[in-house]
Amino acid sequence: MRRPSLTQWIFVAMAIGVAVGWAFPAGRVGFEGTDLRVFATVFLRLIKALVVPLVFSTVVVGIAGSGDELRSMGRLAWRALLLFTVLTGLALLIGWGAGLVIRPGEGIALPVTAGAAADMAARKLTISGVIEQAIPQSLAEAAARNDVLQVLVFSLLFGAALARVRAELREPVVRVLEGVAETMFRFTGFVMAYAPIGIGAALAVTVSQSGIGVLRQLGVLILACYAALAVFILAVLLPLALANRIPLRQFLRAAREPSLIAFTAASSDAALPQAMKALEGYGVPRRVVSFAMPVALSFNLTGSTLFVGLATLFVAQAAGIPLSFVQQLAILGTLMLTTKGIAAVPRASLVILTATLTTFGLPIEGVALILAVDAFMDMARTGTNMLSHCLATVVLGRWEARDTQVVSSPR
Repeated sequence: MRRPSLTQWIFVAMAIGVAVGWAFPAGRVGFEGTDLRVFATVFLRLIKALVVPLVFSTVVVGIAGSGDELRSMGRLAWRALLLFTVLTGLALLIGWGAGLVIRPGEGIALPVTAGAAADMAARKLTISGVIEQAIPQSLAEAAARNDVLQVLVFSLLFGAALARVRAELREPVVRVLEGVAETMFRFTGFVMAYAPIGIGAALAVTVSQSGIGVLRQLGVLILACYAALAVFILAVLLPLALANRIPLRQFLRAAREPSLIAFTAASSDAALPQAMKALEGYGVPRRVVSFAMPVALSFNLTGSTLFVGLATLFVAQAAGIPLSFVQQLAILGTLMLTTKGIAAVPRASLVILTATLTTFGLPIEGVALILAVDAFMDMARTGTNMLSHCLATVVLGRWEARDTQVVSSPR
C-alpha cells in the first residue's frame, strides 16, 4: 500500500486535535487540551531555528550566483525584475486589503505568549525608526533575535559585495553557501515531518481554549484567500494581458496545463518543464523563456505573496493586536523583500510568515493554526503563481519582439 503523504497525515492530526480540544475543554478538572501546548511550542521553535541560516544562504546565493547572468541579459533582466516587482507588490496589497475588509482573524482567541501584545503596542514605529531598525549593527545580534529584516539587509549587501569579487574568490564562497542552503532545505524537511504532531497539538489547544467555533473562522480565512486570488487575476493579470494585446483564448490554452499541474501538485517546479515547452510553442522566443521562467520562480511569487500578507494580518487580528499605519507599511515592505529567493524551500510561505511575525513581535502561535488549513490554500496560490509566471513571460516576449522590430526597421 502507498504510504500516506505529509498532507494526509496533517489532515489526520487535525481531526485528532479538534476532537481532543472539544472533548477536553480548558478549565475542566484533570487533563485539558491546553496541556498539549508543549508539542506545538516545539514545532514553532524548530521553525524559528531555521529562518536565519536559510534566509542568509539563499539570498546571498541568489544575488552573487546570478550576477553574471543578470549582466549578460541586460535589458531583459531589468525589465523582468521590474515587472515581477510590480506584480508581487499589487498582489501583496490585494491580500492585505482582503484581510482588512474580511477580517478573518476576528473571533479567534489565539493563545499568545505573555506580554506579546504589550510588546507590540510598545513599538512606537516611525518612518525614520523603521529605516534605522532595518540596518544591522551586528549580524550575530540580529540572528540571535531572529530579526529577519536586519538579516535580510545584511544578506543583500553581502551578496552584492560578493558579486563584485573576482570569480576565483567568489565561487568557493557561493559553493559553501549553496551547501548551507541545501542543508537547510533538508532541515526544513525534518521539521515538516514533525508538523502533524505540532499542528494537531496547536488545534487541540486552540479548540480547547476558544471552542469549536474557531473552525468557522479558519474557513473564512480560506474563502478570503480564494477571493483575493480571484480579484488579483481579474484586476491585475487580465488588464495586463489586454493592455499588451495578448489573445486570451490562445494564451489560456498554452497556460492551462502548466497551471493545472501546479495547482494539483502544489508545486511550481513540477510544472516548469511543461510551461517552458508550452510558451515556446505559443511563440515566445526561447531566449526569453529560458531566462524569465526560472527567475519568475523566485521573484514572481504573486499568489504566495498575497497569501503571506493575508496570513500576517490574520494572526494580528486573531491575537487582538492592532497595527498602526507605520507598522503596516513596515510589514508590507519586509514582505516585499522576504518573499523573494526562497521558493525552493518546502512550505516557503510558512518560513516567510514565521520570520515576519518574529521580526514585528507578533505571536507565532498562529503559524501552526494556519498550517492546519494551508493545504486548501497552497494549491490555489501555487496555480496563481504559475499563471502569473506564464503571463509575465509572454509580456516580456512581446516587449522584446517590439523593440527588435523598432531597431531593425529602416529610418
